[in-house]
Amino acid sequence: MSIDEIRSLVADDMRAVDAVVRARLESDVVLIRQVGEYIIDAGGKRLRPVLLLLAAGACGFRGPEAHELAAVVEFIHTATLLHDDVVDESKMRRGRVTANSVFGNPAAVLVGDFLYSRAFQMMVSVGRMRVMEVLADATNVIAEGEVLQLLNVHDPDVTEEAYLNVIRFKTAKLFEAAGRLGAVLAGVPDSLEQDLAKFGMHVGTAFQLVDDVLDYSGESAETGKNLGDDLSEGKATLPLIHVLRTGTPEEAAVVRRAIADGGLDEFEPVMAAIRNTGALAYARGAAEAEARRACAYLRSLPDSRYRDSLLHLASFAVARTR
Repeated sequence: MSIDEIRSLVADDMRAVDAVVRARLESDVVLIRQVGEYIIDAGGKRLRPVLLLLAAGACGFRGPEAHELAAVVEFIHTATLLHDDVVDESKMRRGRVTANSVFGNPAAVLVGDFLYSRAFQMMVSVGRMRVMEVLADATNVIAEGEVLQLLNVHDPDVTEEAYLNVIRFKTAKLFEAAGRLGAVLAGVPDSLEQDLAKFGMHVGTAFQLVDDVLDYSGESAETGKNLGDDLSEGKATLPLIHVLRTGTPEEAAVVRRAIADGGLDEFEPVMAAIRNTGALAYARGAAEAEARRACAYLRSLPDSRYRDSLLHLASFAVARTR
């Protein structure tokens, strides 16, 4: 199923979430509205809000609190994008020039800070301590993940375990929080809350693994970023880690230099090494395994269209081409 088909079950809810996002972006400071609207208008898959709404629906909950928290999750995600693009010096995001390129790094960082603080105002308004615990923990872990990734840049000795740890901190944690929050809103038993959190974590990990595959195989028009961006930033993602572990000494040496130096001077030899070692198939296989693990955690849910859509969401995370 396409993401539009998956979203169709919660289409009305997503329209309500969009309305909350617009309302909560209001500020007397014009630049905040401009930067916030610029990045939100760029679109995106909105997977995290959709995951929260589907998890809540699968547990039997629907209502405005879910819309508010889905908007909170989207604000936190948007703030991380603004900060990421500054740290990575990115020029393209979702097929558009990045906000930091248009408005400058200081504006992008500060508006990201505004979105974080606005998200915390919103979660307080829900009036549930458990909600605040989940989101406070998630934002803290995400920040740790950002720092871990920074420490790994230009390091060709990053292990697969360390790489996956960064993904689980930096990307999967917000997916995990989205799944957990759907359960929290419904007041289900702790075991089911844990299952939905684990589902989100594994889906988020699969999603990022596929992102890293697409960095070496996607089309810019579809992915919204340039081929080889990760390599140019000196990031040792799973395809490169696989080459370092299984390639010839010559292939490993090329990849080590590319990671250590950054840039795309040796992009073609790196791509040849990726092809020769089956690195993209290996990384996509790892994503498929994560999706299977995710789906196993939905067995405790009763049959429903929401549960089916969660299963489709896990499949989409792996099968997507952008």
